[in-house]
Amino acid sequence: MVAKLEYNAAEQTDDELVAAVCAGDEAAFAQLFERYRRMVTGLGYRFFYRREQVEDIVQESFAEAYFSLAGYRGGQERSFAAWLSQITVRTCYHALKRSRPSESSISELTENDEAIIAEKLRVKRAAADIEYATISRDLADKLLQRLQPEDRIVLGLLDIAEMSVAEAAELTGWSQSKVKMRAHRARTALRRVLHRFL
Repeated sequence: MVAKLEYNAAEQTDDELVAAVCAGDEAAFAQLFERYRRMVTGLGYRFFYRREQVEDIVQESFAEAYFSLAGYRGGQERSFAAWLSQITVRTCYHALKRSRPSESSISELTENDEAIIAEKLRVKRAAADIEYATISRDLADKLLQRLQPEDRIVLGLLDIAEMSVAEAAELTGWSQSKVKMRAHRARTALRRVLHRFL
């Protein structure tokens, strides 16, 4: 008598779960979702601050992953986590492009934007630590929203997620020189704006 081997989904590798999903096992995809939901959510929060936006990123990223599983090459090329991270960064990039104010740039701040930034910087100097953190994050978000989506993605990966240029290039699918150029351009634009108020 041969004992039937039962595999606990938690013990299965990502590649085994992907193979199971491709064979029609929906529960295997639920396991992948549970395994990587926090990672995808964390990446979403690198670029968006509202919970609803991040939830949309999570849904879109996993939907894209599900429909792209046939193209996943697993251990032959890279890990499932790296593959899913790349999908998530692309999803964030496309969401940034959709949500970006039309034809605006950081050098074209309106008088209202300038007044808001000046006020936040003034208040920041006098605020307590918790207030300072909130105001700083709000100010950073206001400035980052004015960047091109490519620049915002790069700064999010390099400065917020503290990734290396090589890691950011892998996640975006861009060359390292493009990542460096985008980061330099975005930082220069941010410095120019801040110098107007400091």
